[in-house]
Amino acid sequence: MAGVRLSGPAGRWLVFTTVLGSAMALLDSTVVNVALPRIGLDLGADLPVLQWTVNAYMLTLAGLILLGGALGDRFGRRRVFVTGVVWFSLASLACGLAPNAGVLIAARALQGIGGALLTPGSLALIQSVIHHDDRARAIGLWSGFGGIGAAIGPFLGGWLVDGPGWRWVFFINVPLAAVCVPVALRHVPETRNPRAHGRFDVLGALLGRRPSAWSPMR
Repeated sequence: MAGVRLSGPAGRWLVFTTVLGSAMALLDSTVVNVALPRIGLDLGADLPVLQWTVNAYMLTLAGLILLGGALGDRFGRRRVFVTGVVWFSLASLACGLAPNAGVLIAARALQGIGGALLTPGSLALIQSVIHHDDRARAIGLWSGFGGIGAAIGPFLGGWLVDGPGWRWVFFINVPLAAVCVPVALRHVPETRNPRAHGRFDVLGALLGRRPSAWSPMR
């Protein structure tokens, strides 16, 4: 149903919610790095443990992102996108409440799963819903605003760490999701690929990740 014009309210709401959702995942990949020293001091974590707070997120995100796209084609792109946003926000809440480094690492891995569901879904919704004449501009807006979100991550992270504390690096995703989900459910139409069938190639999705996406910090 690729017929929604970007100039109309439906098109603007679609871009808004997909940008907001994907920005959560992009922002989290940069903002957490700023908080690592404070996390280490607060939880008594050494460098290898802090590395895993980053790697656990990147491993599940990179390893499952192809599968997340396939799930959207099969079961509905909006459904999987919203599921990913909710999953990501709940995992973020668990990160912010983590009493120790082990719980934080596990919650970060869950965050990556949520990111793998919402990230491909956000772009797939634009591709499948927006009119082909407006699609390039919509993708440009999605990419540009997502890049801005990733760029402000270190500044936002520094402000949060020095202000309310490092746990708010994760808590901030909860209100973002509280805005994103209702907008998506109200304004974004559901789409799926009617030709998607057969079994999911889970092993292929896992092996298809780029090694650079999950290599340890140096």
